[in-house]
Amino acid sequence: MQRLFDILLSGAALLALSPLLLPIALALRMTGEGEVFFVQQRVGRGGKAFGLYKFATMLKDSPNIGTGTVTLKDDPRVLPVGRFLRKTKINELPQLLNVLRGDMSIVGPRPQTHRCFDAFPEESRRSIIKVRPGLSGVGSIVFRDEEELMHASSEPERLYDEVIMPYKGKLEVWYVNHRGIATYLKCIFLTSWVILFPRSALVWSAFRGLPLPPPQLAAALRTGEVGHALE
Repeated sequence: MQRLFDILLSGAALLALSPLLLPIALALRMTGEGEVFFVQQRVGRGGKAFGLYKFATMLKDSPNIGTGTVTLKDDPRVLPVGRFLRKTKINELPQLLNVLRGDMSIVGPRPQTHRCFDAFPEESRRSIIKVRPGLSGVGSIVFRDEEELMHASSEPERLYDEVIMPYKGKLEVWYVNHRGIATYLKCIFLTSWVILFPRSALVWSAFRGLPLPPPQLAAALRTGEVGHALE
């Protein structure tokens, strides 16, 4: 049933969004480094790698510069047009092609690079690869301001590896254990909701029993605020 919804929704979305996607592709072609799409290997269902599509928002050699595949707020590797695309999540829309191909679902754990996937605890990794990764999901909704969270820390990579990824792994495991059409539809609604209202804490009442965030993230993730909680 979920796969049928994936095909119908991704196909309809690509058709409806084509008047937006085509001008963006033209703008990217004429600015920055002239690249329209960025294809990156991510870990998918069964642990198999696949090429994930995004609009090109960063320098071509970004994975080999600075913090590698971990992106911070105001990251100097992000191109001017790319800042807007990343802020609005429009850069993720080409992944609708991945959904049509069957690499991904509309909803599921976000597909990670091998470096980031390895930062999950082993138990989380075993659970996550049981399902298709998603365009959005519980982890994505809760961590909608992940780059800002990282920016607020004096040790962003340590925060990412030791705090964010272990907790995000728990969220993705929760999704795997509670997946179904109701969860699927709620995630689609909440993804749109937090784009419109980024400070909303609706996810916590929509999904009862979500794992609670660790002390270092509690204030930021429960209220949408960042700052002192990450000191």
